[in-house]
Amino acid sequence: MKNLIANNWVDASSGETIDVFNPYSNRLIDKIPSSAYEDINECVKVSHEVKDLWAKTSIYDRSLIIEKFSLAVKNRIDELANTLTRETGKPIKESYEELNRFLAIVPAYIEKARHMYSNFIPAGLGKEEEHTVQTTTRNPIGVVAVFIPSNSPVLTFAHKVPASLLMGNTVIIKPSSKAPLTITKLTYLLRNVGIPTGVVQIVQGLGNKTGQALASHPDIQLISFTGSTVAGMKVMQQASQNLTRVILELGGNDASIICEDADLELAVKEIIKGRMYNSGQEANSSKRVIVHAEIKEKFINLLLKEIALLKVGSPTHHETNVSCLISLEAAEKVEAQVNKLVEEGARLLCGGQRVNTVYYPTVLSDIAPSMGIANNLELLGPVIPILSFTSLNNAVDLVNNSPYGLSAAIFTKDLKTAFKVASELEVGTVIINGRTTYRSNDMPFGGWKYSGFGTEGVASTLEQLSLVKVTVLKDVLK
Repeated sequence: MKNLIANNWVDASSGETIDVFNPYSNRLIDKIPSSAYEDINECVKVSHEVKDLWAKTSIYDRSLIIEKFSLAVKNRIDELANTLTRETGKPIKESYEELNRFLAIVPAYIEKARHMYSNFIPAGLGKEEEHTVQTTTRNPIGVVAVFIPSNSPVLTFAHKVPASLLMGNTVIIKPSSKAPLTITKLTYLLRNVGIPTGVVQIVQGLGNKTGQALASHPDIQLISFTGSTVAGMKVMQQASQNLTRVILELGGNDASIICEDADLELAVKEIIKGRMYNSGQEANSSKRVIVHAEIKEKFINLLLKEIALLKVGSPTHHETNVSCLISLEAAEKVEAQVNKLVEEGARLLCGGQRVNTVYYPTVLSDIAPSMGIANNLELLGPVIPILSFTSLNNAVDLVNNSPYGLSAAIFTKDLKTAFKVASELEVGTVIINGRTTYRSNDMPFGGWKYSGFGTEGVASTLEQLSLVKVTVLKDVLK
């Protein structure tokens, strides 16, 4: 795989490359350029040269190109799903699920863009405004840099790239160096459906080199970043030197509250579905399950019974539920985190085993509020830590006692209780009787506190990828 700069697929100017491995088999599957500032600078220069022309292209014409792109993806879905599984290690059925969501998201953005009407502010709303009317319009920001992570790259691409293009921005894509292949293929398809040269480009490389060069470039107008909180802070720091706008979707230590009256079978099903998806490597997967003390043992028994039914194995097998993590380093980190929790007094109920990059589904009980997982530890693996509570106020405090604030869930049959708790939780999304990973295509998804700011979703993204202009017709009615 190469960089796309202007209309050319090229290597890094230095000739340096990065190996891309299949995380399950550890086999080399490709190489990508290790891009430096010179490559970034050339890419940004091209984006600036074409941004005015693209901004003047009508939304209708932009949307026709994006429609062709969506059809091209649909026609190549098998190839893309297999590539996604090979480079990320996520089960093949999850790769198809992610691509099918892509095929639903992109048309939704097209329809939203076609129906973003101007606002009209009538005369007479204020003193000395009797004869003045005003209109607001949405305008392109300019050059947008998009950072895409390894856990759900296709879904992230769907929310960032087509939306940016529809609003008249030029886009530079920086995929994860661990999972760049599917994103590069998507960029290739987009380039081949008629989008003008330079409107979409892609640069490969490591975050601490290529990413930093992109984030610090003075001619980038907006950075849309999805990744870890630590990396997001660095991006924001670099962007601030140029007053570059940022949208940050960062980490999480999401929690689920299981009330005494909860439907336990539903709760177990949803917790497992959310936490085991992509081997627990989602920022909004439930990393803390806070269960009422009276039903804790019953919940655990049901949970262990269902965990035992999960199929662990090759991501290419359609029956596989849990496979490998994105790298050996990631798997070893999860192993070390679990071992430390056990040393601190957590009780290991099942799992706790690692075979190369595969970490087996694990359940931990007796988690104390003083342990890291209870507040600031982001454990990105198929691990379910269980805490207990006796009062809802205590449960809410446990959820909020964290620097993160992405998503949370509450399971209860009492909607009054559910809405009361939801109003008190310091998070961007609260799911009632569902998994924390629930994310509709439309909802404005984003976090509070260290989980970032700004939102993504059909309901809000287009506005955040554009600038408001007010035109005042002073005394036009006089």
